[in-house]
Amino acid sequence: MNEPIRSVLIVGGGTAGWMTAATLSKSFPHLRGAIRLIESQEIGTVGVGEATIPPIIDYLHTHSIDEDDLVRKTQATFKLGIEFKDWTRPGQSYIHPFGPTGLPKGGVPFHAYWHKCALGGTAAPLEVYSLQALAARQGRFMRPVARMHSPLATIVYALHFDATLFAAYLRACAEARGVVRAQGKVRSVALRPEDGFIDCVTLESGERLTADLFIDCTGFRGLLIEGALKTGYEDWTRWLPCDRAVAVPCERAGPLSSHTLATARRVGWQWRIPLQHRVGNGYVYSSQFIGDDAAQDILLGSLEGRPTREPLRLRFTTGRRRQCWNRNCVAIGLSAGFLEPLESTGIHLIQRGILMLLRLFPDRHFRQPDIDRYNRQLAFDYERARDFLVAHYRFTQREEEFWRHCRSTELPESLAERLELFRTHGRLLRDENELFSAQSWFHVLNGQGVETAGYDPFADSLGPNPQAALSEIREVVAGCAATMPAHEEFIERHCRAAPPQ
Repeated sequence: MNEPIRSVLIVGGGTAGWMTAATLSKSFPHLRGAIRLIESQEIGTVGVGEATIPPIIDYLHTHSIDEDDLVRKTQATFKLGIEFKDWTRPGQSYIHPFGPTGLPKGGVPFHAYWHKCALGGTAAPLEVYSLQALAARQGRFMRPVARMHSPLATIVYALHFDATLFAAYLRACAEARGVVRAQGKVRSVALRPEDGFIDCVTLESGERLTADLFIDCTGFRGLLIEGALKTGYEDWTRWLPCDRAVAVPCERAGPLSSHTLATARRVGWQWRIPLQHRVGNGYVYSSQFIGDDAAQDILLGSLEGRPTREPLRLRFTTGRRRQCWNRNCVAIGLSAGFLEPLESTGIHLIQRGILMLLRLFPDRHFRQPDIDRYNRQLAFDYERARDFLVAHYRFTQREEEFWRHCRSTELPESLAERLELFRTHGRLLRDENELFSAQSWFHVLNGQGVETAGYDPFADSLGPNPQAALSEIREVVAGCAATMPAHEEFIERHCRAAPPQ
């Protein structure tokens, strides 16, 4: 017989904690009033993961959140993709856009026949066939419109927002559904002696908090999942050697771009995230190749405007917990694992952890098959996202010591197999529930200059001359981009934020 969960304790706030609280309180009305979240003002949140990817829009729709209202209250902007500047070599740039690129023809994927034409010298650069890439280059944005057979109907986008304001927005949603917030700092965690499950947490005030299910949203510390349960951590720095970051916001100058910018540096890379009231900046680097003070100087010396607060320094170890769910504790967010924000996967992995928890929500028996399935899926999600990031570092013509080191490391087996398939005929095979699409992989591998021995023979089924289809797609995409308003104009018309207080 089922023994339903009677109480949930979320330890830690921030984006992970309040996304979890908002979702559980909406999905399980019978638990309203029995979901508690404990957070401490003494413990700051990282708050630098301000760029998202398109699944965040699904999250907002699931919660019936008015998108324009959220954009206003979180100083958000819209995002059509990520520009990678100087990654392949200094002076070179490419965009990884969201949404579809081109159209399949005769059952042949677009990237297959484009690749055939590109090898023959008869195709234009890949991104001119993507509405999102072209609009990002031009600083344009609009939401999709109902227009048959038009790229304007298939616009896919995400958001840049102030992560602190986003957490506050979700807190209001969660508390309106009965989530109880408590202020305090955890002093100790007690385990049940008979089975090692978490029994309670005790706050510094002496208050003792019990629950059936514990959610660890304590960030890098993993206070419950690691501090109490000693779950273990897989270290991925041999593939992704960056272990430090410094972040600082600055005043915005110039037009409002509609994409994230990732610029390669001598060591690591720098991000630029445009918000309505400021620009978020950060520099991700390896302490093996550059010192903290030198990294901070590089960041501060490359800002477009005056810094609006002191730089925040972060240390991290790229990787994941060996189990994101251990006994009666589920780790969500940074407590489950960390991947640098190169492809803006942080908030998505929070969202993914919450979704899988809903699908496998336990009763008080905490059945092991459910736990095992959750852990396999989250391991898969983290590992496939890791592989996508490693591909950015692996293929570069930069000759600095850091980049030579990145080229020399042995690849994860899952990535090596994918790349061998691509290098023969440009094929991109993936599992259907992977985060990144075949087109995403194609944009990145093409942008990084990965060479292939030939093209997919399936493209020959179209006959000798698919260039006419490419020319038509390019013309339609250019015409659609020209009809889109400037990003700033769209925001002014629909969702301009009030000036910060």
